[in-house]
Order: sequence, then structure tokens, then C-alpha cells
Amino acid sequence: MQTRIFILLLFFVISLSQLFGQEVEDETVDYSNLNNWAAHPDKKDNADRIPGTEFTAKKNLDADVFFIHPTIYSEKDDSLPWNPRIDDAELNKKVDESTILFQASAFNGAGRVFAPRYRQAHLRSYSTSNKEAAKKAFALAYEDVKNAFEHYLTYYNHGRPFIIASHSQGTTHAGPLIRELIDASPLQNKLVAAYLIGMPVPKDYFKTIRPCESPNSLHCSISWRTFKRDHLPDNRPLGDSILVTNPLSWKTDTTYVAKSENKGAVLRNFDKILLQRVDAQVHNGVLWAKKPRFPWSFLFRQKNYHIADINFYYGNIRQNAKDRVRTFLERY
Repeated sequence: MQTRIFILLLFFVISLSQLFGQEVEDETVDYSNLNNWAAHPDKKDNADRIPGTEFTAKKNLDADVFFIHPTIYSEKDDSLPWNPRIDDAELNKKVDESTILFQASAFNGAGRVFAPRYRQAHLRSYSTSNKEAAKKAFALAYEDVKNAFEHYLTYYNHGRPFIIASHSQGTTHAGPLIRELIDASPLQNKLVAAYLIGMPVPKDYFKTIRPCESPNSLHCSISWRTFKRDHLPDNRPLGDSILVTNPLSWKTDTTYVAKSENKGAVLRNFDKILLQRVDAQVHNGVLWAKKPRFPWSFLFRQKNYHIADINFYYGNIRQNAKDRVRTFLERY
């Protein structure tokens, strides 16, 4: 009887170890499989869509965009693994219908969009007291992102100029990726710009990639985190050492830019562009914006606008990415 109980317990432990990601950690994601890309030029996906129209993006552009999406794996369930399976159909659907549609699509006028699926670290990885587990979760996610980018370079880039674009956890991985594979390397010459949005990025984070100082600067980095005007977070780095780009002027100075310069926000309804709704001003390591008006905005009481870092400035991002690529192609 005791032997039988021991065997059952052993089977239960093995099952739990599989549930909590042991088998996931041992496998390498196959990025030759299009199912492992949330967006790819060789498939129809939400990164192709253009808001407010029935048209889709062109596929024969002369540049590429490598987009790393934010954390979508965020259910409040402590029994969930630190990283999901790459083929988690429910999670992948959420990724496709949220960040790929509302964020990655902002770049489809500038280049072919490549957005890898990756085993993102669960949202709790940013706040847990279990630092070792969080470190492993982020390491696994970064391994996927790096493998996907190297696959892109080997099989799809062919010397083409490219943009790196990311948000939130995507930026957590994009920064190290650029430092390891692009910064101070020949690849930097092909980097149009890096849009590293939603996380604090020190101005001196890279060796030779400097902050973009104008709308057409090349081989440089862009970043911002959005908060309600007059609010400063008490749990995030602040100060002039943090790179903050104003997405309405594409400069890093503290000049206020009115919402009249905003080319359009895309919020709950992707088919509707909200013009001139959000202003912007760089202040003490963050981007300040007055509370915008949109349908049901009276219910929006948060002071941290992180979730809308890209959505608020969607039209300006779209135009600026196109402008930088055009400048690159004209110059080189």
C-alpha cells in the first residue's frame, strides 16, 4: 500500500514538474515554423491591418521591423508556470488581438513586420520576491527573442535596413538584444532606429547607439513612459539620466507639445482613429500627458498610462517610422 502511494506521489510530482515548465525549458523554439511568429510577411496577421480602413499593409517594402511585444501573460493565478508554452493557443490569440493589432501595426507602413511568439515571463516576474525564479523566467524569454532575431537575420534580412520596436517586457528584452548583437557592430549601420517604449532606458545604456535628437535621426534610440500630467511614480527610475523622447516632436527637450500635433490615437476601437486627443511633455525621466477625452474616459482614473504608451501616439509613430526609413534609403 505504501509503495503504491509512493508511486502515485512520484507520478504527481513529475506531472507538476512538467506543468511548471520543465519540458518547456528543455526545448528550443523552431522559428522556421510560421506558427511561432505572431506577425510575419509570409502570413496574414493583425500586424498587417491599418486602422480606420479596409486596406492591409504592403508586403514589398524595402525595410523590416522586428517587434517584441509586451507582457500579455498576466492572469492572477499563482499556480501558472513562470513561462507559458509557445503553442498556448488561448494566450497566442490574446497576443494577436491586442498588442499585434494595436501596437505592431503602427510600424507596418515602414517595413515588413516580424513579431516572434516567445515564452514571455509572467507579469508577476516583475514584482515577486522569488528573484531566482523571475531571473530564470526572463532568461528563457530572452533566449527565445534572441533566437528569433538570429533566425530573422539568417533567413530574412539579406542586408536590409531594420527597425527594432518594443513595448514593456518587449523592451526588457530588446535592450540586451541590441547591446549583445547590434551595438558597436556592423549591424548598427543597418539599424534605422530602436523604439524602446514603456521601460526606463538610461541615455548611456548603449556604447555607440545614442538617443535620437530629431525626427530623422538614424542609428539611434527612442524611449518614453507615459504618466498623467503632474504625477511622478515612486517606484521607477526618474531624472535626466533616463531617455525620454517626446513622440509629438521626436526630440528629448522639455518643450510642451499640444495635442493639436497628435496625428491620432487608437484605443478600444481599432477601426476608429481619435485625432488630436493627447499632448506630451518630457519631465524628469517620464512623459507627461493630460488626461485625454475619449468615449467612457470618465471611467479612466489611472495615473499610469503605460498601457497606452503606443496607442496614444499611434499616428505619430506610424508617420515617424516611415519618415526615418525614407531618410535611411535616401542617405544610403
